[in-house]
Amino acid sequence: MAFRIADMAMESRFFLGTAGYPSPQILQQAIAAAGAQVVTVGLKRQMAAGGVPGDFYRLVRDSGARLLPNTAGCRSAREAVTLAQMARELFDTHWIKLEVIGDDYTLQPDPFELVEAARTLARDGFEVFPYCTDDLVTCQRLLDAGCRILMPWGAPIGSGQGLLNPHALRTLRARLPDVPLIVDAGIGSPSDAVQAMELGFDAVLLNSAVAHARDPVQMARAFRLGIESGRLAYEAGIMAQQDMAVASTPVTGRPFIL
Repeated sequence: MAFRIADMAMESRFFLGTAGYPSPQILQQAIAAAGAQVVTVGLKRQMAAGGVPGDFYRLVRDSGARLLPNTAGCRSAREAVTLAQMARELFDTHWIKLEVIGDDYTLQPDPFELVEAARTLARDGFEVFPYCTDDLVTCQRLLDAGCRILMPWGAPIGSGQGLLNPHALRTLRARLPDVPLIVDAGIGSPSDAVQAMELGFDAVLLNSAVAHARDPVQMARAFRLGIESGRLAYEAGIMAQQDMAVASTPVTGRPFIL
């Protein structure tokens, strides 16, 4: 079922990162297998690796996906804002995935610099996709700053630990029912993606679990199916857990013959 993120109607709820693939050809095949309509790129990493933004843009354009530039590697609001403005000029998009890292070990976002950068970029006409923690108050401050989408982490970037705090994510979904929520970071297997979608999240963004798989294309396909099944389960209505056994077949107290 189609849904909207910002100004775009989409069928796919799978956002895919583009770093660390064995080759551009495998990346293209993984995007196709994922059915992803949005892919991210870290501009700092792309330039540091000697890649030409124009070449990468053509690869993404040929895949049919929309590019979501990323301020990965930024440590301050000023640095992130400058990189976002560069990305808008290079890739001709007002979409930006906003990362402002506050801790080198966990790669946890700096909430203060993140909110400051989000406010500046929103005023400048950007559609800001902020990478944040699962803290409700931080998320509310980002919405107040002008964000219309939130991207809380499941676990630290690249850790593959899955959803460390499902309760916090469930709380976000309950308290922010009308805000598009995308689980970003920490997803390690398709079962993690299923869990995120069953909680009612709108989409999942991941990179390492596909790019570093033995077969990235096959793994992209596996995640695609997991995300689709998790969303279908959420929409169908997942049964409530019970403390005690509940008979699935009614018992009338009388024997009967079918």
